[in-house]
Amino acid sequence: MAGSGGLGGGAGGSQGAGGGPGAALRAPRAPLLFAALVLGAYCLCAFPGRCLPAGRIPAPAPAPAEPPRAARSPGTSGLPVASGSGRRRFPQALIVGVKKGGTRALLEFLRLHPDVRALGSEPHFFDRCYERGLAWYRSLMPRTLDGQITMEKTPSYFVTREAPRRIHGMSPATKLIVVVRNPVTRAISDYAQMLSKTPGLPSFGTLAFRRGLGPVDTAWSAVRIGLYAQHLDNWLRYFPLSHFLFVSGERLVSDPAGELGHVQDFLGLKRVVTDKHFYFNATKGFPCLKKAQGSGRPRCLGKSKGRPHPRVPEAMVQRLRAFYRPFNRKFYQMTGQDFGWD
Repeated sequence: MAGSGGLGGGAGGSQGAGGGPGAALRAPRAPLLFAALVLGAYCLCAFPGRCLPAGRIPAPAPAPAEPPRAARSPGTSGLPVASGSGRRRFPQALIVGVKKGGTRALLEFLRLHPDVRALGSEPHFFDRCYERGLAWYRSLMPRTLDGQITMEKTPSYFVTREAPRRIHGMSPATKLIVVVRNPVTRAISDYAQMLSKTPGLPSFGTLAFRRGLGPVDTAWSAVRIGLYAQHLDNWLRYFPLSHFLFVSGERLVSDPAGELGHVQDFLGLKRVVTDKHFYFNATKGFPCLKKAQGSGRPRCLGKSKGRPHPRVPEAMVQRLRAFYRPFNRKFYQMTGQDFGWD
């Protein structure tokens, strides 16, 4: 997870795409042939059309043996996890978004909690693999004991139109967590990830804008994901706002324990994961987990997290800030939270 950087706030320039939120999703321009070929190759790699068989999705790491919950000694240190007993349940909570917002970090932090059992891989059930059926989906889940919470995270759910209806069909009581981040920073981070996988991609500006510094191109997924208010509108057709928790990706970096406290409260969990579990890694630019008892070293997220962002001209940054501003303000009104991006 990359830090929030200095892209939040400030205004500059005006958006030529039509001003308000309602004008954002307009017809895409015809891309250059080379750009289309390169982006098509990227999509084939990044979004496979077939689902992995259940046996090929990595199971959660085996938990160490521990005494039954009722027999735990009050003085036991560390953060034990559930054993292999229990049964597989549908998730009671989902991290549904957003890509490059900090969802992997949040999941890893939550897995420290003894009452959270989470699938490590992204199953993409409600966007790509729904035809496999709910029984298949449940078979992927880790076993849990009574009182424990089953979770999974797939950030693309938030921008998938069918996902809210499908999740509601599984359980209308599902709790939904959305990690959001300054959409300008998020788009640049998204592009950095694409570029690492497909070095021949066109420049950020070529993909983000039509005709040089013309209208912002909302057909590009890196831009479209950041229209949080429009995506949330779709979700609120199926779930009340009380079923959502919106986590600040920026505060997840600057104050991970504080954000985890809100998440644990939302899930009805005791606040077990606290500031004693984190330290800030200045090299990576985000928090890491202190080494667990009996472990040889601290644990950070993978090397792909915290990758440097490509340089984007300030004029482009200002145009994107101006473009996202009305969407951000609508999102603040919908959620009752000001994330400070403007």
